[in-house]
Formats: sequence, structure tokens, C-alpha cells
Amino acid sequence: MVLAQLGGSISRALQQMSNATVIDEKVLNECLNEISRALLQSDVQFRMVRDMQSNIKKIVNLDDLAAGHNKRRIIQQAVFNELCKMLDPGKPSFTPKKGKTSVIMFVGLQGSGKTTTCTKYAYYHQKKGWKPALVCADTFRAGAFDQLKQNATKAKIPFYGSYMESDPVKIAAEGVERFKKENCDLIIVDTSGRHKQEAALFEEMRQVSEATKPDLVIFVMDSSIGQAAFDQAQAFKQSVAVGAVIITKMDGHAKGGGALSAVAATKSPVIFIGTGEHMDEFEIFDVKPFVSRLLGMGDWSGFMDKIHEVVPTDQQPELLQKLSEGTFTLRLMYEQFQNIMKMGPIGQVFSMLPGFSAELMPKGHEKESQAKIKRYMTMMDSMTNAELDSTNPKLMTESRIIRIARGSGRTVRDVMEMIEEYKRLAKIWSKMKGLKIPKKGDMSALSRSMNAQHMSKVLPPQMLKQIGGMGGLQSLMKQMGSNKDMASMFGGLGGLGGPGESMVSRLR
Repeated sequence: MVLAQLGGSISRALQQMSNATVIDEKVLNECLNEISRALLQSDVQFRMVRDMQSNIKKIVNLDDLAAGHNKRRIIQQAVFNELCKMLDPGKPSFTPKKGKTSVIMFVGLQGSGKTTTCTKYAYYHQKKGWKPALVCADTFRAGAFDQLKQNATKAKIPFYGSYMESDPVKIAAEGVERFKKENCDLIIVDTSGRHKQEAALFEEMRQVSEATKPDLVIFVMDSSIGQAAFDQAQAFKQSVAVGAVIITKMDGHAKGGGALSAVAATKSPVIFIGTGEHMDEFEIFDVKPFVSRLLGMGDWSGFMDKIHEVVPTDQQPELLQKLSEGTFTLRLMYEQFQNIMKMGPIGQVFSMLPGFSAELMPKGHEKESQAKIKRYMTMMDSMTNAELDSTNPKLMTESRIIRIARGSGRTVRDVMEMIEEYKRLAKIWSKMKGLKIPKKGDMSALSRSMNAQHMSKVLPPQMLKQIGGMGGLQSLMKQMGSNKDMASMFGGLGGLGGPGESMVSRLR
């Protein structure tokens, strides 16, 4: 994902600042200039970058900060908050409720990925227990109905359209009426697009809107247009009651940052971003976790939601119990790899975990990492129950390693690499011992369980010293407890050592 390059650049700038012996005006300016350069390269508007820089300088007045203040942490927090402010356009005008029929109308220019996004949106909600349906009211583009039909069939979602009828308004009204009778609680209407904004497009959208009376109009936009997103989002908002935006093709274009910030400037809430062609390459856009992941700080709440989503309900208590016990076996590693493979695109999953993304899945190497995990699982298939359930690394003698290598068709070096990966993950896992894992949606429970005494055991000595020992840690935990935004993220603590090097990755 191209945005990962932006995140990496900002993380490196913050890390270089953290490495400086003294934080003075020169060091701060160098850091902010580097961040500004990265944002401008991602096509973020110059005025927004300039405002962000001046806002950070107002917050971080080095002359006014008394001795004892952690200047690094104040600067890092200011950067995090300003990035969030830049990308936060507010909440959508309407949120569908499960079990209650909602009509959602999709609009946008031709080529923005609207039809594919309709299916992704339906599939996302279907996985969460909704009963979605798709209506193809696009009669302008040849093959639009075929595309929607193919996507819907693949995702096992009911659909409606016509090869004979040329009136999109009639098709939309009939489709919505039909699925209301079938008690579908999310009826998605795909409308025509054009190559450019023109009167005919807006008139057709207005007529379809009058006929279907949508609860929410979603504008789908291609991220590659960058800053031009501002004008496009404004034009659509003025013509139809756009209540939310979905930005597509965020996986392959350097202008993604520009598109996100431009849409935010129009006060249009971005609710999802498309990160690839596949059905599950579709992420909910929540500003603070997004920025946290962008800076390599992880998104613990997002990971927990994924766990609740893909791990069978009857297996969740056992998994969470094992997590809090801090005991990590090869069998448990195997099970977690299985869960990770189910969680969708592997990059999305690992980017939620501080420490995991940097080690097991370097940015830009998702396919290689997926192949590596499959290779590890093949080797573990050649192990005995005693080997999989043991917590003693010494059990893996030379003769056992040779046997596993032969049985899996891999080299001895491959088996040794897998065992080293196990030891690394076991070390991280052991640090979570005694941590209470929240029930779904209860992230405050996580922050409550992370008391200063527990965290002092988890943090490396050099980091504990950097934040002022036990007293500094207690003060920090108190601040975090009053800050709901930080309580849901391990990343808040990751930022203490520089967002590029998160808490968990520094445990080793």
C-alpha cells in the first residue's frame, strides 16, 4: 500500500528526532520539514501541510516547556493529533441498523470502482449478519449489470437488474420494492456514472433518488485524482445529498493521502477505503486507528474486532484465556496462523499489531510473508503432538529438526528459522501475561487492566528510564486513562519510543 511509504517517512522523521541528544529548535524544525516533505509527496495540499506545521509549533513551544517535560512525547503526540485532525471530516449523516430496512444509493464517476465497491460494501455487512441485496440501476455502461451479477453471485448476495429495461429509475424503484418485500435490511442501489461531471448524470441521480428515497447516499471516488477530490466531492454534495464517501484504489497510488485530506476538507465523512481488487480488501475508515497504523503504532481494537469476527465463538474464550496466561506453544502459533489466514489480506491483519508487522511482514512484502507462514505451517504438520504442545525449546534436538525437515520437504535451515520465529513470538506473548482481554466492544477493560505495575514489567528498562521511571509511567498512565482516544490503542504507548518502533517490537 502506497500510504505505508508515507507512514514510514513520518515514522523515520520522528525516530531521528528521538535519537537526538537534545531537542532544540533546530531538531524540531528538521523533523517537521521531513514530515511536511513526506505529506507533500503524497499530494496533500500545501496549505494544509503549512497549517499543520504551524499548529505543532504552537503546541510545542520549546521555550515554555519546563525542565522534566518529555519533549519527544509531546512532539509525537502533537504530530499524531494534527494528522488525525487533517483526516477527520466528522461522522456520516446516517448509519444503517441491522434488522431495519435501509436503502443506500451509490453515486460516482465512471471508472471509480463503484460497482465493485457496492458488492464489497454488501459483502462486508453480510459477514456481520446483515441481509444485503444489490440493485443495478446503471443502464448507461454496457456490461454494468453483468459485472454486478457476477460479483453478487460470487458473494452469494441477491441482486436485481434488467437487460431489457432502459429506464434506470424504473429498475431502481422495482428492485427496492422487491427486496423490501423480501425483508432485506440493506438494499444497495448502484447508479450510472459518466466520464465527467455533467448535467445528465446529476439529473439521473436526482430522479433515482426521488424514486428510491435512500436513507444514505454514498459517493465513490478514485484516490488517484488526489487534491482534485475536493472539487469533485463538493460538486456531488451540491447535486445530491451525499452523506458519506468511500475512496477506492488506495493500494496503488501516491495521491491517496491527497484524496483523503481533500475529502476531509469538504467535511464529507469517509467511511471505507478500498485497498485492492478482492472482495475483502475493504477497510472501515476510522481516523485514529488509521493514523496509528499509518505510523506503525498498531490498532489493538481493530485486531480484537478481527479476532471476534473470524475465530469461532466457542473458541474465543479459550484463545483469550491463553493470551492472558502468556503460555505460547507451537500448536498455539499454528492456530494463530490459521486465524490470520482467515482474517483477509494478511497486510491488513499484521498492520493492526504493534511489532508483528515490522518483523514477520515487512512493508511491501505481503505475498512473501504469506508464503512464509504457509511454509511454517507445513513444517509444523510434520511435528508430533509432544513437540507442538511443549513450551521447552530444548525439546527440539538436532535429530528432531532433521526429521521435521525431511517430513515437510524443507531444509534444516528452514526449520531452524521457524523455531527462531516461535521463540520471538513466545517472548512477546509472555509479556501479555495477566493482561485482561476485553469482550467485544469493551476496550476500556483493556486500559483498566494495564496498570503501571504491569506496564513496568512489560516495558524495556531503557524505555522506562526515558519516560522518567515508575513515577513518569504512573503519570503517563493517568493521562492515558483520561484520554479515550489513546485507551483503545497499544500504539499510544508505542509512540513513546518513536512510532516507527512500537511497544511490542521493542520488547525483544
